[in-house]
Amino acid sequence: MKKVDRKILLNPGPATTSDTVKNAMVVEDICPREADFGSLIESIKNDLVKIVHGEEDYLATLFTASGTGGLEAAITSAVPVGKKLLVVENGAYGTRMVKLAETFGIEVVRYELKYGDYPDVKVIEKLLADDEDISHLAVVHHETTTGMLNPIQEICDLAHKYDTEVIVDCMSSYAGIPIDIRKWKAEYIISSSNKCIQGMAGLVFVIFRASLLPKLQGQKRSFYFNIYNQYVGFEKTGQMQFTPPVQVCYALRQAIDEYFIEGEQGRWTRYKENWDILVNGLQELGLTFLLPYEQQSKILLAIVEPKQAGYDFDQMHDYLYERGFTIYPGKGAKAATFRLSVLGDLYAEDIRAFLNELKNYFNTIS
Repeated sequence: MKKVDRKILLNPGPATTSDTVKNAMVVEDICPREADFGSLIESIKNDLVKIVHGEEDYLATLFTASGTGGLEAAITSAVPVGKKLLVVENGAYGTRMVKLAETFGIEVVRYELKYGDYPDVKVIEKLLADDEDISHLAVVHHETTTGMLNPIQEICDLAHKYDTEVIVDCMSSYAGIPIDIRKWKAEYIISSSNKCIQGMAGLVFVIFRASLLPKLQGQKRSFYFNIYNQYVGFEKTGQMQFTPPVQVCYALRQAIDEYFIEGEQGRWTRYKENWDILVNGLQELGLTFLLPYEQQSKILLAIVEPKQAGYDFDQMHDYLYERGFTIYPGKGAKAATFRLSVLGDLYAEDIRAFLNELKNYFNTIS
């Protein structure tokens, strides 16, 4: 197995991956129309559903795209013509769903908050009660603008009270934070191959309630990102409609295998332990956080930019990047922040090594 120089990515995806995932892409060439490759895709689809405990009741379909492509597939396939989409918008990725829906002429009801404010389910209920044309509600599970974990179970329960289907962006929580889709009863969740599942960028997937398939048949807003056509097309032919990123599929298969070896609780425990080390180390450096503890995802932190003389985010980024660590700027939160994530193939020694270099950076400007 080829050993690859290791970079510690503390951005919220693409994530640091194992050497075994990287090496899984070095395979013999195969035409993706062959039955062997179709069997690989089928195994991936089945296991993606298994990870969120949706066996029998849910299906998965794959698209070649970044995560936004999966959101486009879910929103354009799910919301009927003439109906409205309610979006919980307390971060940049909620705003992205608004823009996406509006691009396709879908009327949006916005529950708009400052980036970093926690949603009030009473406000959501009033919006649903006041507008019977709302057929779907879209919300981000882990809003990586701020590191906030939104109250998905409460939101799902409330939406279903008003016969509203729920679309959940699980981009940066799927395969990291334990999810039981049967408890949520969400109609759609979306994630990608390069976040907590720890594969390579290039694939996105939509997991959806199997009973919805007949309703999806008539939706024709998108040719490429059409859930019904993509799912049914594969079932009929054993082939994806459009050329997939073959090597990325093999990497995802390996990443899924590694997920099951580590286990749902094992991965969540590792992420939380990394997060605790990071939080304690940052506090020792005198840094503070945007969100209160109880709203944190325990995957990503938004750190309030320090007032220390000489501090400059770009200079700090470059200093750390030269030493093998990638950090991420803020994204429009209600206070100026930078962000650090612990998702990916990261371990306690990686976080401690990062904190040591971060301390060295602050010493250079003191």
